[in-house]
Amino acid sequence: MVSSPIPFSGSILDRAGNLRRDAAWLNAQRNAESSRFLLLHELKPLIALEGGARLAWFPQRFAAPLSDSPTLLLGLEGGVAHFAVDVDGIAGIEQLADEQNKFIDVRSIAPQLQLSEAAILAQARSMIDWHKRHGFCAQCGAPSVAEDAGYSRRCSNEACKAQHFPRTDPVVIMLGVHGDHILLGRQPQFVPGVYSALAGFMEPGESIEEAVRRELAEEAGLATAEVRYIASQPWPFPSSLMIGCVAEATGDAITVDRHELEDARWFHRDEVAVMLRASTDLNAPLRLPPPLSLAHQIAKRYLAGG
Repeated sequence: MVSSPIPFSGSILDRAGNLRRDAAWLNAQRNAESSRFLLLHELKPLIALEGGARLAWFPQRFAAPLSDSPTLLLGLEGGVAHFAVDVDGIAGIEQLADEQNKFIDVRSIAPQLQLSEAAILAQARSMIDWHKRHGFCAQCGAPSVAEDAGYSRRCSNEACKAQHFPRTDPVVIMLGVHGDHILLGRQPQFVPGVYSALAGFMEPGESIEEAVRRELAEEAGLATAEVRYIASQPWPFPSSLMIGCVAEATGDAITVDRHELEDARWFHRDEVAVMLRASTDLNAPLRLPPPLSLAHQIAKRYLAGG
């Protein structure tokens, strides 16, 4: 049985990786009457709220005056090109927002959208944020320009011309398990009562399994053996790939690193099931993060036998 898509995954768009290299084809798509454009202001997409939240796609005739704004090809649906446009710095753009159309933070609006639309937002936000952060060549410091429909940047210095590509930062997020118990922890900034899976960035030269074992050892003093992959999730804040795993502990002794965690402890699987059901109850004494998070999703799949 195929599991339902993880939040921020499951886009219906064909990214057209080969076609987008053709400058003539790309220009034709930008000017096609059928093409659709999604506006992002300060990394917030314009959301249409009438009849339920959905992405506010604009036709080409509306987007034509924004031709000088940074534009990214998101992909094709039924042969129709869909673009994201960074409208920061455009005078009067805020006037597009009204009672029925608002620029809304991705993390806030994603739970209200269809999964496929949330996935499109993950792509758009990550890519536009990358362009904002990489306006200059990391090799020589000269200005860089977007290429390949927004999927690379090239140094403008003829003596350099280095090409740069978007990066994705891998993060392992894992449940330590021992018998019928699951290790969860909380950081000081968590709201009261929330416990989550432990997590950390992978380091260069490290496998997923090694990163999982290292993080559990560093943050909780937990020794582990077998590591099993569960699921992954694009996390566009700014651009991570969350890699969800389960690690079998060789014992139940833990030593919490108070520099990393406020607390960590074992919960019986029945307790975790209750915390899952309470994940959106702000008054629950103990709960897991809401369904948008991969911690929620891997706990749910693990308890279901995944």
